[in-house]
Amino acid sequence: MNIPFENFTDSPTAPALNCFSITPDDGTNLSEVTKALYIGEGGDVVLRSALGEEDVTFRNLPAGYILDVRVSAVRATGTTATDIVGLA
Repeated sequence: MNIPFENFTDSPTAPALNCFSITPDDGTNLSEVTKALYIGEGGDVVLRSALGEEDVTFRNLPAGYILDVRVSAVRATGTTATDIVGLA
């Protein structure tokens, strides 16, 4: 497979190289830290940032929103948004 730009350095502002569905979970961290989250259906998202020590709630996110936060976990309790996709 030809991957354009594969020899370029990745950065937080570069487009995602990987996308994966996220099922919110109170006890498990994501398999990889994201660059951002895509919110398919709007609502609240409770997450743990990559360097965070506490969970944070982002309220009333609209459908189709890109949340530019490096995330290590998305919690089930308090998260009402659905169809969340990790961009990494």
